[in-house]
Amino acid sequence: MNKTGSQILIEALVEQGVDTVFGYPGGQAINIYDELYKNSDRIRHVLTAHEQGAAHAADGYFRATGKVGVVIATSGPGATNLVTGIATAMLDSVPMVAITGNVPCDLIGRDSFQEIDITGVTLPITKHNYFVNDVTKLADTVREAFQIARSGRPGPVLIDIPKDVQMALCEYEVKEPLPLTVNEKADEADIQAAVELLKSCKRPYIYIGGGAIGSGVAEEIIAFADKIDAVIGCTLMGISAVPTENPRFLGMQGMHGHYASSMAQNNADLILAIGVRFSDRTTGNKKKFAVNSKIIQLDIDFAEINKNIAVDVGIYGDIGDAFKRIAEQTPAQTHPDWITFVNKLRKKEEAYDMPTDTLTPKKAVQIINSVTTPDTVIATDVGQHQMWAAQYCSFSKNRKFVSSGGLGTMGFGLGAAIGASIGSGERTVLITGDGSFGMNLNELATAVSTNVPVTVVIFNNGVLGMVRQWQTLFFDRHYSNTVLDRKTDFVKLAEAFGAKGLRADNAEEFEAAMKEAFATDGPVVIDCKIDKDEFVLPMIPPGGSMDDLIAEKGAIK
Repeated sequence: MNKTGSQILIEALVEQGVDTVFGYPGGQAINIYDELYKNSDRIRHVLTAHEQGAAHAADGYFRATGKVGVVIATSGPGATNLVTGIATAMLDSVPMVAITGNVPCDLIGRDSFQEIDITGVTLPITKHNYFVNDVTKLADTVREAFQIARSGRPGPVLIDIPKDVQMALCEYEVKEPLPLTVNEKADEADIQAAVELLKSCKRPYIYIGGGAIGSGVAEEIIAFADKIDAVIGCTLMGISAVPTENPRFLGMQGMHGHYASSMAQNNADLILAIGVRFSDRTTGNKKKFAVNSKIIQLDIDFAEINKNIAVDVGIYGDIGDAFKRIAEQTPAQTHPDWITFVNKLRKKEEAYDMPTDTLTPKKAVQIINSVTTPDTVIATDVGQHQMWAAQYCSFSKNRKFVSSGGLGTMGFGLGAAIGASIGSGERTVLITGDGSFGMNLNELATAVSTNVPVTVVIFNNGVLGMVRQWQTLFFDRHYSNTVLDRKTDFVKLAEAFGAKGLRADNAEEFEAAMKEAFATDGPVVIDCKIDKDEFVLPMIPPGGSMDDLIAEKGAIK
């Protein structure tokens, strides 16, 4: 049957199991939107306030569900507004399909109204992208885009469709989704080399990142840690892969990681790294990173092996398959001295961070933990609040932590929280700061119009906290442009958008506000006052090592 390009696009999305897309219409995408109107019973379109918010929503949708996020925008500024969201997805290995309209083919290259070479713009930040100038190739392009986005190391793919292609007719035939490309199996010699190192180690540390969640080996990792008497630490992207309360789990390590987790990694004689990229925020001074440890690295992306840290055994291939083979062939072990040492680190960590009844960031997160359920999704923006959430939020299920890691995108949180809530069908809590929230607060309009149960907790300290912390520590307290000095009343702002606004100046008020928020249908904003001099600790200074660790406020001069 003959169909237009826009009709073919919708049919191809349905083929891929897409039932929700995020976006914003415009002149060069109007034909696509006309078909979305006609097919609203098959695909739900979520209209956001801005294309960047739509991209972040598609991203959060994936992180909470494991399903490819889809975002649609028009040409020119509509397309370029997606860039930050696409880059965020790229650096965190998020499969996203971004669909943009463009001017008709005969106007390409003529500086036409709202024309932009979006494939050229996004080439460095997509796994692949397409400019479709032939309607007969459109359906297969969409199928291929989903295959590429999901296969191997996931990532975003962009499809740019000129308006005349959206209107052109051609024959369409329904097809099954393309299978994922088969991941290469790890070399058996590398598996054996890893097993030999594991058999001889005395202080094993299993180090997991986002790849551990993506490869679906979280439960196997827990069982293996029990088998070889190892402890487990994670990157920011690995949070929620292992339940927080698991006795072997030490939490996030790195620049702002848990003291016990970072110190245990530093003292391990073997690090089994699964789906991590050894970024600068986790290693600090690379010359001093894990100098007394053997390192085994498992990754689906060959380029990550030895990229940042030279490893003793690099295992490239399907992480799930490689890890299971290692686990099967490694004998059971006990390391009582190692566990005793780690438990002493835990005790020291507890001493650094004593409980309090005042409304500190830790206390606020503990209150959030007391109100949320295991199914609640926690999203964050980027800054101090993100690190406090990473340090103190409790998780018992994976895919419940949604945060921008690689790009560190302030303004990510609200769109992502909306997408995560829509995708998962669960209540979502966004932990944000007054700086980050100000970047994309317009998405409150989306939250209200879709009536998603998103509770926005603003850690409001009146400053750009993370940069100010650095200025305090390393720039002689030169607070250049980090004191916001804004007059925004977030409670009135929330009410202006149609959401409920609440204020909390102490722990009792915050607990009451959280309970009220969870008893409310739709979005709620809580303005949570915290002190501007609260620091994220521990902290390894940029370019520093564990020798430079700042563990408590008293060490700051």
